[in-house]
Amino acid sequence: MSATGPGVFDKTLQEANHWLKLMMVELGTDSHHAAFGALRGTLHALRDRIGPENAVHFGAQLPMLLRGAYYEGWRPARTPTRERHLEAFIEHVAAELPRASKTEAGDAARACFAVMSRCLDRGEMMKLRHLLPHEALNLWPDGLLHDA
Repeated sequence: MSATGPGVFDKTLQEANHWLKLMMVELGTDSHHAAFGALRGTLHALRDRIGPENAVHFGAQLPMLLRGAYYEGWRPARTPTRERHLEAFIEHVAAELPRASKTEAGDAARACFAVMSRCLDRGEMMKLRHLLPHEALNLWPDGLLHDA
């Protein structure tokens, strides 16, 4: 099958569903909607914080369907944001969550980072780690905390 044939859509749908299922487990919910809102909100806050060049490089690592949600509404000229502390980063995540979300922003970020650590290359995760406020490591999966 060609790289642009229907198989590509099947594969990216499968990958996106895998991420959503992992998010559902991390959040302790059976709601795909809640999992997607938490994932999307955290990815938007992350995208805005790491600057345009890093955001594009990171976006290329995401499954195609999630990449579309990641770039939705992005205004590169307004980035990077300058959150220096965990509280400010969590507030950014909260602002990106759907209005009716019952998911706490810290829980959304923690779940998203856990899923990313399972689905993305470890080196990519280590690069991201250094682009976030140091206090954001409180949201980071334990296995990635101690590596420099």
